[in-house]
Amino acid sequence: MKIAIDAMGGDHAPKEIVLGAMEAVKKIPGLEITLVGDQDKINSYLTDNRNIQVIHTTEMITSDDEPVRAVRRKKDASLVLMANEVKEKRVDACISAGNTGALMSAGLFVVGRIKGIDRPALSPTLPTLDGKGFLLLDVGANVDAKAQHLVQYAIMGSIYVENVRGIASPKVGLLNVGTEEGKGNDLTKKAYELLKDAPINFIGNVEARDLLEGVADVVVTDGFSGNIALKTIEGTAMTMFSMLKKVLTGSVKTKIAAGFIKSDLKGLKDQLDYSEYGGAGLFGLAAPVIKAHGSSNARAVFNAIKQACDMVEQDVTGIIATTVQSMDVGDKEE
Repeated sequence: MKIAIDAMGGDHAPKEIVLGAMEAVKKIPGLEITLVGDQDKINSYLTDNRNIQVIHTTEMITSDDEPVRAVRRKKDASLVLMANEVKEKRVDACISAGNTGALMSAGLFVVGRIKGIDRPALSPTLPTLDGKGFLLLDVGANVDAKAQHLVQYAIMGSIYVENVRGIASPKVGLLNVGTEEGKGNDLTKKAYELLKDAPINFIGNVEARDLLEGVADVVVTDGFSGNIALKTIEGTAMTMFSMLKKVLTGSVKTKIAAGFIKSDLKGLKDQLDYSEYGGAGLFGLAAPVIKAHGSSNARAVFNAIKQACDMVEQDVTGIIATTVQSMDVGDKEE
């Protein structure tokens, strides 16, 4: 199995990318990794190059670059060269913690879509109280969507959760303003009717307040609503821990109490950290493409690599292609 990684993408690149890659090749049998980026900077952290090769480039796409223009003009950027490794079939999948828009553009223009998929979806797995997590898609690959797109999201998400996360007949919910049938806007009403006939375990509408309780294994929505839901969950978690830290360091008594529950608090924080589940998959592309969180540390990078390997091993892309092409759920207007 071969994975290409943009070594220069992310807040802590290339150090954490390299450390995560070295950990992955130690623990995942048969894994070969290609790191794309500045060789001198990569080598300063690469203490063990077993099954790791480097493609040297000093050009990179930054967070300030306009995604589409950058992908088209910066042909030697680490992210673009990484995607090209997939296109040329020298690797099976790729990962970047860099510019999200640029990765989506490279995914579309370089890697390409699965035939029959109208639009790919950006799909992280988020934590739930029972520890199983749920897949949310789309969270921003496409701000606007049509009902047929949500059906494709549901099919892709269900295939991923069943094959990679090992959840049989995953429950698929449609994010809406109420659980009753007939609720929502024109998009959700049309999507609801189509989802009822899709080859998935559709459980109907779900509300945002129930997501972290594990109401569904897969939750589908348009990229605008999905991104708002994702950022709200992220912000709430960070605010909770900031408030808790303030309380626990406010007096001698609370500092002593904090000492007794320190390990429990760390466990709670880990439970709320969705990087523990890997990165956000760009489902619908011709090969697995993973967007790791911009602040990824070595552990998060390792989890994203494992996620990519699982997708390749379980042939998620192939199953999605076969399933979607056997159905008539494409966009008739495109």
